[in-house]
Amino acid sequence: MSFHATSAHPPESGVACRRSHVDGNLVLSELNPHAVIDRSGDTGMSLTLLTFGSVREVCPKCQQTHLKLVLRQNSVRMAHLFCPDCESCFDAHYRDGAPALTI
Repeated sequence: MSFHATSAHPPESGVACRRSHVDGNLVLSELNPHAVIDRSGDTGMSLTLLTFGSVREVCPKCQQTHLKLVLRQNSVRMAHLFCPDCESCFDAHYRDGAPALTI
Protein backbone atom coordinates (compact mmCIF):
# COMPACT_ATOMS: atom_id res chain seq x y z
CA MET A 1 0.00 0.00 0.00
CA SER A 2 1.46 3.34 -0.99
CA PHE A 3 0.31 6.65 0.48
CA HIS A 4 1.24 10.22 -0.32
CA ALA A 5 0.43 12.78 2.36
CA THR A 6 -0.22 16.41 1.53
CA SER A 7 -0.76 19.04 4.17
CA ALA A 8 -3.80 21.29 4.35
CA HIS A 9 -1.85 23.69 6.53
CA PRO A 10 1.80 24.71 6.33
CA PRO A 11 3.92 23.23 9.17
CA GLU A 12 4.41 26.62 10.76
CA SER A 13 0.65 27.21 11.08
CA GLY A 14 0.59 25.21 14.32
CA VAL A 15 -2.61 23.39 13.37
CA ALA A 16 -2.58 20.05 15.17
CA CYS A 17 -4.38 18.13 17.86
CA ARG A 18 -3.91 20.49 20.83
CA ARG A 19 -6.57 19.45 23.31
CA SER A 20 -5.54 19.99 26.89
CA HIS A 21 -6.17 17.09 29.21
CA VAL A 22 -5.36 16.17 32.78
CA ASP A 23 -2.37 14.00 31.85
CA GLY A 24 -1.51 15.40 28.41
CA ASN A 25 0.41 12.33 27.25
CA LEU A 26 -1.14 10.32 24.44
CA VAL A 27 -1.24 6.55 24.21
CA LEU A 28 -0.86 5.42 20.60
CA SER A 29 -2.29 2.16 19.27
CA GLU A 30 -1.31 0.95 15.81
CA LEU A 31 -4.24 0.49 13.43
CA ASN A 32 -4.54 -1.75 10.41
CA PRO A 33 -4.36 0.67 7.43
CA HIS A 34 -7.07 -1.34 5.67
CA ALA A 35 -9.43 -0.53 8.57
CA VAL A 36 -8.98 3.25 8.31
CA ILE A 37 -8.30 3.73 4.58
CA ASP A 38 -10.96 2.72 2.05
CA ARG A 39 -9.18 1.26 -0.96
CA SER A 40 -12.35 0.15 -2.81
CA GLY A 41 -12.15 1.31 -6.36
CA ASP A 42 -8.35 1.29 -6.09
CA THR A 43 -6.81 1.71 -9.51
CA GLY A 44 -3.37 0.59 -8.40
CA MET A 45 -2.16 4.17 -8.09
CA SER A 46 -0.91 5.62 -4.82
CA LEU A 47 -3.48 7.23 -2.54
CA THR A 48 -3.15 10.89 -1.55
CA LEU A 49 -4.10 11.68 2.04
CA LEU A 50 -4.80 15.23 3.13
CA THR A 51 -3.10 15.88 6.48
CA PHE A 52 -3.82 18.69 8.91
CA GLY A 53 -0.44 19.34 10.49
CA SER A 54 2.08 17.48 12.58
CA VAL A 55 1.62 16.53 16.20
CA ARG A 56 4.35 16.43 18.84
CA GLU A 57 4.29 12.61 19.03
CA VAL A 58 6.97 10.75 17.12
CA CYS A 59 6.14 7.50 15.33
CA PRO A 60 6.59 4.66 17.83
CA LYS A 61 7.46 2.31 14.98
CA CYS A 62 10.24 4.10 13.09
CA GLN A 63 10.96 6.55 15.97
CA GLN A 64 12.17 9.33 13.70
CA THR A 65 9.19 11.18 12.25
CA HIS A 66 6.49 13.34 13.81
CA LEU A 67 3.04 11.93 13.10
CA LYS A 68 0.54 13.78 10.91
CA LEU A 69 -3.12 14.27 11.77
CA VAL A 70 -5.47 12.78 9.16
CA LEU A 71 -9.16 13.61 9.49
CA ARG A 72 -12.03 11.78 7.80
CA GLN A 73 -12.23 12.43 4.06
CA ASN A 74 -13.20 10.63 0.84
CA SER A 75 -11.02 7.57 1.38
CA VAL A 76 -10.50 7.86 5.14
CA ARG A 77 -12.97 6.04 7.40
CA MET A 78 -11.73 7.46 10.71
CA ALA A 79 -9.47 10.21 12.01
CA HIS A 80 -6.01 8.92 12.89
CA LEU A 81 -2.32 9.80 13.12
CA PHE A 82 -0.16 8.82 10.15
CA CYS A 83 3.58 8.34 9.71
CA PRO A 84 4.60 9.35 6.18
CA ASP A 85 7.92 7.51 6.49
CA CYS A 86 6.80 4.00 7.44
CA GLU A 87 3.14 4.50 6.37
CA SER A 88 1.77 3.36 9.73
CA CYS A 89 -1.58 4.49 11.16
CA PHE A 90 -2.29 5.09 14.85
CA ASP A 91 -5.25 5.84 17.08
CA ALA A 92 -4.61 8.16 20.03
CA HIS A 93 -6.22 8.32 23.44
CA TYR A 94 -5.33 9.72 26.82
CA ARG A 95 -4.15 7.52 29.69
CA ASP A 96 -7.60 7.69 31.27
CA GLY A 97 -9.06 6.15 28.09
CA ALA A 98 -10.63 9.32 26.66
CA PRO A 99 -10.25 9.53 22.86
CA ALA A 100 -7.87 12.25 21.65
CA LEU A 101 -8.98 12.45 18.02
CA THR A 102 -12.71 13.11 18.38
CA ILE A 103 -14.11 16.48 17.43
